[in-house]
Amino acid sequence: MAGMIRSKAGERAGAEIVYGPEECHRHSIQLLEELGFPKGVLPLKDLEECGRVRETGFVWMRQKAPYDHFFVGSSSKVSYATEVTAYIEKYKMKKMTGIKSKQMFLWVPISEMSIEDPSSKRILFKTPMGIGKSFPISSFMTDEEKMEEVQG
Repeated sequence: MAGMIRSKAGERAGAEIVYGPEECHRHSIQLLEELGFPKGVLPLKDLEECGRVRETGFVWMRQKAPYDHFFVGSSSKVSYATEVTAYIEKYKMKKMTGIKSKQMFLWVPISEMSIEDPSSKRILFKTPMGIGKSFPISSFMTDEEKMEEVQG
């Protein structure tokens, strides 16, 4: 157990950390915009802590309690653990933890999401086994983003 704690701290060394629902929400939305993802793709609730290590691309978001969300646009139920982590780069989040999607009767971990070609307007989600499924980016846009796209 002590080894896990040490590696967790090491992974977060040099992190920029924000606390509280408002600051964390703003931080997470800015991060998604910077990476090129729709703002609604990580609909976390009651965020308490968000961190980012720019040097390594490691990020985490911690919420008060686990949260399940149903995405109408993709007809998929997604479960978010108390803590979600990932390594980020433009159009990609990889080595993700804390996210599962219900497929048929099984909960499947999601380890990566990416936008391979921004002009395709599709987002790809992958399992640790490399199996993937893509959906239109619009399935994860906020109402505000959809209005901007229509007006844009």
